[in-house]
Amino acid sequence: MLRPLALTLCLASGAALAQAADTPGDPATGTARFTLTSAAFSPGGMLEHEQVFNGFGCDGKNVSPALAWKNAPAGTKSFALMVHDPDAPTGSGWWHWVVYDLPASAHSLPAGAGSADGKLLPAGTVQGRTDFGSIGYGGACPPKGDRPHHYDFRLYALKVEKLEVPADATAALIGFMVKANALGMAETQAIYGR
Repeated sequence: MLRPLALTLCLASGAALAQAADTPGDPATGTARFTLTSAAFSPGGMLEHEQVFNGFGCDGKNVSPALAWKNAPAGTKSFALMVHDPDAPTGSGWWHWVVYDLPASAHSLPAGAGSADGKLLPAGTVQGRTDFGSIGYGGACPPKGDRPHHYDFRLYALKVEKLEVPADATAALIGFMVKANALGMAETQAIYGR
């Protein structure tokens, strides 16, 4: 059992991390909120057939949605995008898209940027391996009959230009390094069920 002081420190640390990651706007200074949006779905809305995986029993088009962001925190040197399904029946969720070393000058990704060849991504951008075992975007594909799953699209503003990770790094390792270097985070969420 945690002692009261240790518990207080843990809660305070967690609150500080949550506050740093959320990057709300500051009305006192006129700083606008760091936001992430998609033309493909409204926040909390359903993904289209186009964003569904093609395989594992699903027959979607596996096209990554267009994304746009604004008001990154001061000092941002690059971005990382992590797309995760926390509802996948694995014990740790499912990584659907891992993108890092996006240049600070980027403000959007077009639909289809998550193709394995990465030709629609800005120069120097890297895509990690998803839990499907492949590089690039892996669309939604929850088990048939499950309640709709949530798909968290999280864009992190980083204080480094490049992440120091090996080429074959797991999504978990990339996520660890992303959070260790994050200045702020913007997110949107979609759902999908079948």
